[in-house]
Amino acid sequence: MSRSKALTYYVTARLLLAPLQLLTIITIVFLLLRATPGDPVDAILGARAPESAKEEMRKQLGLNLPLWLQYFKYIGDLLRFDMGKSISSRGQQVWDIIWQYFPATAELAIYSIAIALIVGIVVGVISASRPGTALDVGGRLFGIITYALPIFWAGMILQLIFAVQFDLLPLGTRYPATIPAPDTITGLYSIDSLLKGNFTQFFTAVQYLILPCCTLGILLSGIFERIVRVNLKQTMKADYVEAARARGIPENKILFSHAFKNALIPVITVLGLTFASLLGGAILTEVTFSWPGLANRLYQGISERDYPVVQGIMVFFGAIVVGASILIDILNAYVDPRIRY
Repeated sequence: MSRSKALTYYVTARLLLAPLQLLTIITIVFLLLRATPGDPVDAILGARAPESAKEEMRKQLGLNLPLWLQYFKYIGDLLRFDMGKSISSRGQQVWDIIWQYFPATAELAIYSIAIALIVGIVVGVISASRPGTALDVGGRLFGIITYALPIFWAGMILQLIFAVQFDLLPLGTRYPATIPAPDTITGLYSIDSLLKGNFTQFFTAVQYLILPCCTLGILLSGIFERIVRVNLKQTMKADYVEAARARGIPENKILFSHAFKNALIPVITVLGLTFASLLGGAILTEVTFSWPGLANRLYQGISERDYPVVQGIMVFFGAIVVGASILIDILNAYVDPRIRY
């Protein structure tokens, strides 16, 4: 089988498996929500509300139906792209909640993953290019520490240092309430302000992004640092690198023209998996920094036992992770000719 046909077969198989992956996520979320203690009716009416009022509310929400019927009804609604209405937000559509809060999470995620890639790759290259030195030891320590530190703890420490102690950066929201936010075009304040040519709004939006993005990005960078360092060290010992040295090619040129490209191939693979860590870290980051994003809204929905909101956001996050995983697999297949299907 030719490589192009094999690649087409691989891509088709991955796309066909995507609905099954999503269905698994939907089922797990649905069952876990109903297995956890607590009653959304109590969260709405209060534990001391009359039983008659609670039963009436359960009928309105469909919570009095058998579990299997609730499940198939929810699957049917999803097939019609209907995620239902929020229990705690007076019947607001879950889709409206997602589109309202997702731009803030997307902005946080984009800049965080960019910081993670840049910092992780730079530190990994420096560490691998100086084996056995203090830089190598420092790079290893950086990877271990950033991977191990809890995001919420690091976020609070950085807020205390840069926002409270030195008053260098703002905290507690996405944009100050005292001045008008950028007009919505993409929903990303930093991009919208640039599209409008308003640099004052742009610098204000960036100021509020620095702390949460650096916290999440630097702590995720340890993943990329360890992968780049290990793979670059192995690549530098390969036969074709030794042959390049024998031809008198400068070491820096060997590093960046020969070894570096091959060392980046595993980074592409891990990039897809990091999206799951990114979304999980976004929840802790948004709660820690009071960032008004979708992950923070998910935390609020969990606290309020708002089944439709939690299910809708988790399905939406699941779709992003599955889509990113497929995209990274396809990109990796095109980049690395050694992959077989």
